[in-house]
Amino acid sequence: MRDSQGGQTRATLLGRLRDDPADQTSWNEFVSHYEPVIRLWCRRWRIQEADAEDVTQNVMLQLSLKLPEFAYDRSRSFRGWLKTLTQNACRDFFRRLARMAAGSGDSAIRHLLESEPAQDDLLERLDKAFDLELLAMATEAVRARIEPQTWEAFRLTALEGLSGIEAAAQIPMPVNQVYVSKRRVQILLKEELARLDGGIAPDG
Repeated sequence: MRDSQGGQTRATLLGRLRDDPADQTSWNEFVSHYEPVIRLWCRRWRIQEADAEDVTQNVMLQLSLKLPEFAYDRSRSFRGWLKTLTQNACRDFFRRLARMAAGSGDSAIRHLLESEPAQDDLLERLDKAFDLELLAMATEAVRARIEPQTWEAFRLTALEGLSGIEAAAQIPMPVNQVYVSKRRVQILLKEELARLDGGIAPDG
């Protein structure tokens, strides 16, 4: 299902997996939707491709064990819980690297990888970069679905900071339609971000 129903679809999927962990069709659907997201997070957090695959598989293994007991809360985002699970797996990976570095005598690498503040800062910075990439993807998708004038009204007012009157004069377009177009694009972007984000709660 598309944007507005995507959260409901994933909530139903999680319900099926909770009720029947052996449901291979539902599990395949879950893996198809979330495994690429987990792998991309790992890559954004500077884990090499082969290692990212291993971390992703570890997360999927944890999910196969945790999902039967997962309690869906509409006030929270499943993606947020999934991201926390993935971050913990990445930290475990960093700690393993630290132990390997300790064995090799590389104190600089060991200090970097063992430092929780350093890890948290890295994850925070890369997480912001991931969110910016999601925004770029959402922007591209929405722009392809709307009229050029509608996008221009949004760009001039929301991105360039022009007033409604100034934007209307440039497009050209009635001033009231500028505001309507801006609001429409904002709604579409929010919906597209929710779809790309993989979260169950549309506002979560």
